[in-house]
Amino acid sequence: MANLKKKSISGLIIFILCFIGLILLYTSMVITNENEYNLVKKFNKVERIISSAGLSFKIPFIESTDSLPKQILFYDMPESDVITMDKKTMVADSYVLWQITEPLTFAQTLSSSVTLAESRIDSTVYNAIKSVISSHEQSEVISGRDGELSKSIMDNIGDVMSQYGIKLISVETKHLDLPSNNKTAVYERMISERDEIAATYTAEGQSEAQKIQNTTDKEIAISISNAEKDAAKIIAEGESEYMKILSEAYSDPGRSEFYTFIRSLDAARASLSGDDKTLILSKDSPISQIFYQID
Repeated sequence: MANLKKKSISGLIIFILCFIGLILLYTSMVITNENEYNLVKKFNKVERIISSAGLSFKIPFIESTDSLPKQILFYDMPESDVITMDKKTMVADSYVLWQITEPLTFAQTLSSSVTLAESRIDSTVYNAIKSVISSHEQSEVISGRDGELSKSIMDNIGDVMSQYGIKLISVETKHLDLPSNNKTAVYERMISERDEIAATYTAEGQSEAQKIQNTTDKEIAISISNAEKDAAKIIAEGESEYMKILSEAYSDPGRSEFYTFIRSLDAARASLSGDDKTLILSKDSPISQIFYQID
């Protein structure tokens, strides 16, 4: 009976020791996932950082662990009012992509708190947005949403978040618009201003077109005048040459009679106009002399 009792006590002790061993083994294991850091702490002081996925161990009940996200995080900032350089109010709604790059620095400065980190990000990004928007007029902000705004905000922030072990990957503006109570009035004023600019450009274009037209008309008039002058000169030269040829023809006795004959025929043809084709000539007419001389 005594031996049986001793065996029962021994079995219970072994069971308790195994149970305690399992507890110690379980509490000493550290499982690190692919998308996280594990910070091993001893008396609330970070002893080491586990950044590779897998199974590792710590001292049970003495060392503890905190996990931090390794992947890119998304922070949606609340809408806020910003003032432009020309003292106009606009509503900005932005979001931030960020990542923990230095987990030890993050733990030391922000107590491993993602919420506290987002609070610091919110303050830093809002100040940068306010600074960038305040350096532009409202019309520039409305018409300049082509990526330059995000770049300017990132340049304004610089690497200030690195002191917290944080890297800001991108700051994007989802919504940057006018307050609903004065949106219509501002748009109407902008349309009016652009209409005035368009009218100015149109007037300048019409003035320039008129100058070109006047210059062209002047050049055409000069060209026509020169052409008429050249034509008159050519005609005069032709007539002079004609008279010269005619004079030479009449001065030659051998040709004089032939040209007299031709001119007489031209005169007769000119006289035979209208319905009456009768030609009455006197005997001493040059034309009559032509016919009398025909044998």
